[in-house]
Amino acid sequence: MLPSILARLRAQPSRTGSLIITLYGDAIAPRGGVLWLGTLLEIFRALDIGDGVVRTAVSRLAADGWLTRLRQGRNSFYRLAERGQAETDAATPRIYGPLGTGGAGRFRIAFAEQAAREEFTRAGYGTLQPGVMIAPAEFAIPGRTDVLALAAETDLPTARALAARAWPLADIAGRYSRFLAAFAEDPGPLSDLDALLARLLLIHEYRRAVLRDPHLPADLLPPGWPGHAARARCATLYAALVPPSESWLDAHGRDAHGPLPPADPALRRRFG
Repeated sequence: MLPSILARLRAQPSRTGSLIITLYGDAIAPRGGVLWLGTLLEIFRALDIGDGVVRTAVSRLAADGWLTRLRQGRNSFYRLAERGQAETDAATPRIYGPLGTGGAGRFRIAFAEQAAREEFTRAGYGTLQPGVMIAPAEFAIPGRTDVLALAAETDLPTARALAARAWPLADIAGRYSRFLAAFAEDPGPLSDLDALLARLLLIHEYRRAVLRDPHLPADLLPPGWPGHAARARCATLYAALVPPSESWLDAHGRDAHGPLPPADPALRRRFG
């Protein structure tokens, strides 16, 4: 499994910055959120990504407000900046939590100006037409006061037709299917470092599908929806990879005070 995923990664070197954010959100945030650049470089060398590429990526992430650099003598340490932390906090329950539940025929329709549409899209809303956003009734309304929202209810066939129109379900299903194909094989025995790499790539690939998934109620989804199988597969592999990958971080991870602190116990309950 790992060689094929690594080959795919090496064909897309521009994804280094995104991988760094995945690493922070998945493995470093539960351990206090600060990582020595030397540890980061060591992890990415094992992915065959050179130090220069990583240094450039972290500099860009810092410039874009994703990371903050801390200096201690000649050593550099990085943690999530305000933007990076906010995005991680929003993504975490969507990545590790359950997929959609709730009623299938009740909707909330919001009439959103251009400035609000991206915020509604991040909250899982679909677009019926420019400025008209729709979501199942249990979805939250983003914290805005300049948007008119109405409740609507319809029968199941109409609800499914609305879902197919408002969300790119075929594209999302394709992403889940590609994830399942990429991680179909069991990884077999891995070193602690390889377990960390496999865990990083697993979550990185899974999040590319699940963060685009609006988490609709199952009744609104096409037959044979692959999201549930993808989540189950990710949960199984993650449970197997966490113990050895955490052992590597115990032994090799460093922050500004020395070894990384122990992980938050909630880490072990992800996908639970």
